[in-house]
Amino acid sequence: MLKSKVAVQVISSGMLPEDTLMLGEAQVKQWKIPQGQHILVKFGAFRQHVKVIPVAKYDGMRISQSLARQMGLTNGTSIRLQYKASTATLVFGPLIGVLISRDYPHMPDKPFGSITMFCRELVEACTAQGAYVYFFTPNQIGTSIDNIDGWIYSDGWRKLSMPVPDVVNNRLTSRKLENRPSVQHFMKEVKQHHQTTVFNEKFLDKTEVFDALKKDESLVRYLPESHLLRNYTMLKSMCSRYSSVFLKPVRGSLGKGIIRITHLDSSNYQVMYATSAGTRRQQYTSLVKLFSTISVKMKTVRYQIQQGLQLIEIQKRPVDFRALVQKNSSGKWTITSIVARTAGTHHFVSNLARGGTLSTVGEAVAKSNLQAGVSRQEAAQRLQQAALNIARGVDAQIPAHFGELGIDLAMDTAGRVWLLEVNSKPSKNDNTPLNDNKIRPSVRMMIQYSRFLAGF
Repeated sequence: MLKSKVAVQVISSGMLPEDTLMLGEAQVKQWKIPQGQHILVKFGAFRQHVKVIPVAKYDGMRISQSLARQMGLTNGTSIRLQYKASTATLVFGPLIGVLISRDYPHMPDKPFGSITMFCRELVEACTAQGAYVYFFTPNQIGTSIDNIDGWIYSDGWRKLSMPVPDVVNNRLTSRKLENRPSVQHFMKEVKQHHQTTVFNEKFLDKTEVFDALKKDESLVRYLPESHLLRNYTMLKSMCSRYSSVFLKPVRGSLGKGIIRITHLDSSNYQVMYATSAGTRRQQYTSLVKLFSTISVKMKTVRYQIQQGLQLIEIQKRPVDFRALVQKNSSGKWTITSIVARTAGTHHFVSNLARGGTLSTVGEAVAKSNLQAGVSRQEAAQRLQQAALNIARGVDAQIPAHFGELGIDLAMDTAGRVWLLEVNSKPSKNDNTPLNDNKIRPSVRMMIQYSRFLAGF
């Protein structure tokens, strides 16, 4: 079997006609590529007719400078090839475009700020798998629907005009950027004109996720009772049913702005606010007084009110779990990692940004106050099963394409698994596994899924 990955050699334009491409003879024979007549070359949205010349005892590919420039390919790149005889098309790829929030062109070493290392990792993983990746921001989306100015890595970061890719991974970290008319228009156009697949195409909000998953009876067991907080009546009815409730900003992230209300006795309520400095506590002698304080916040923030749970704890610090769930090389959801997060000493939310600590599921469950009769072994399996079921549920119930999800789960002291939230833009700093291996499995998986989407 011939390898489908070839090294690209760029030849100065005078030496090789623009519409000519040289390939190893063995490849030309095996793929039955017609010689002396034009075939179509495709790379993302790029199309051009070329003649193929076979070269004996050679397993790379030579192309002219001007062809390389139009394709955004550099000398020495390794790329996968496929020949489709039915349409006489030689396909290069997959070409992956990663849409990121911002770039810093004046910082050539760190053009993407804190995610530059992640971007480098993606480049290296693509090189290993014969895919080609570039990075672009909303500001680089122009009027052309065939080309984008993107960043590639070749002996340093540089900007090149690139064809629109086969696959776009939307890594925008702000709703404001994602909702820009130019971004929405671009995503619609490239899907329509180039059959580009866009994955993780939108942010999710908490109410949308819970309302969608409620429709699937097999998932209801993971869902704490939750509603969009609209008025005092709803607050009163939830506080009468549960000894504690949480108010979570519908569009929040990193544990910002979460409020926990605990019913102390007949008329006293304790309210805990998650702030970056720690937990701020306040007591109210009536629910009406408490609501009047919260209703001020409700003018600018929409809250989801959620049943409080008796979560497992380690030394009185609540524990939850972040599962990174991704689609694999055959488009099926798989678990890439699950880590346990224990809240910091002065916090009731477990985000690392709030001083939380990471550990393995096994370690956390073993140290926790999980009830005596509950199997520690099964706990980890239940978390994995829940994460997979929830990811499939999101896919089935929410009309958007997702390739990776961060799923936050909790476990109560009886060993029951609960869903806290689903994040369609899992941070690339938060779910780092607990070893310092070069290329993370999550990065490899993203490329395998992109290859699957592009037919490689």
